[in-house]
Amino acid sequence: MHEPHNSSPLTVSIVIPVYNEMETLPVVLAKVLARPETWEVVLVDDASTDGSRQYLQGLDGTDRVRVLFHEKNQGKAAALRTGFAAAAGDVVLIQDADLEYDPEDYPVLLDPIFSGKADVVFGSRFLGGPHRVLYFWHSVANRLLTLFSNMLNDINLSDMEVCYKVFRREILQQIHIQSDRFGVEPELTAKVAKLRARIYEVPVSYYGRTYEEGKKIGWRDGLAAVWWIIRFGLLYRG
Repeated sequence: MHEPHNSSPLTVSIVIPVYNEMETLPVVLAKVLARPETWEVVLVDDASTDGSRQYLQGLDGTDRVRVLFHEKNQGKAAALRTGFAAAAGDVVLIQDADLEYDPEDYPVLLDPIFSGKADVVFGSRFLGGPHRVLYFWHSVANRLLTLFSNMLNDINLSDMEVCYKVFRREILQQIHIQSDRFGVEPELTAKVAKLRARIYEVPVSYYGRTYEEGKKIGWRDGLAAVWWIIRFGLLYRG
């Protein structure tokens, strides 16, 4: 195996689910590989049709890069399930393939784990980091979903739906993802809460996209998230 590219004895796997992100994928991957914390990158293509799949096929054998492919589109949760199973690092960090989240935030995300204080770290778009000003009702929905999740899981997160979530490997090994699409966010939140993991939250920057720029999540996903919060926060017993 290759040697770690950070000063911590812990190795870090970056898992990136990909679905039709050809416009941003090369830039994101370059940014991720430029980070000294990155030990390996695991990309999972969820049956893209815009050229992302062909681009990733050309990366086969690239240093620190592993690429896996789904033959049919299954959703973000399925891509993460595949990526988590393949990741070999001591720590696993979720990175989206668009440009909404900046790998420059890796140090603040990883520090609570590297210092031995946390088992899981959530980023937060609502704790003071720089962010693009966009949809008011999206932010209201995010806060309401987070509040509902907090009530059922008895935790006090500010941003349950955030992409940036970081896990010690031993925590992920106790989680089997069952949801589809964006239900993975409330599912992961509920399951780490039920494991009594030490959860930290840190501010991250956020450069949101408009729908014209490729944003995929919509109001139906918000309604579905309510069900996933109930299922895993209230009905799931582990």
